[in-house]
Amino acid sequence: MCNACGNPAAPGHWTEAGAATPGDRLRARFHRAALLNSVLKPYGLSAHDGGVVPGIQVGTLSGAQTIVHTLDDLWAEAERLAGRPIDPLDPQYLDD
Repeated sequence: MCNACGNPAAPGHWTEAGAATPGDRLRARFHRAALLNSVLKPYGLSAHDGGVVPGIQVGTLSGAQTIVHTLDDLWAEAERLAGRPIDPLDPQYLDD
């Protein structure tokens, strides 16, 4: 894979199943990033998916950033950056 442009594109994530068009897949990626941000924000972290390259950019308020390619990698990296465990299944996120 090219580190600059991300080609060839990685296969889509299972949450994008049923996306009929590339636009639907892109909307699914943006929606997933928004959900991730709602979980990561209390930990001082953010997630960004620009839709151009595969992967999700995870960053701290101080500017440290990294790109991860899977959600498993995202949680591990988020915990490393936050310096504490993160539970995406915490009831506070499931009440919405």
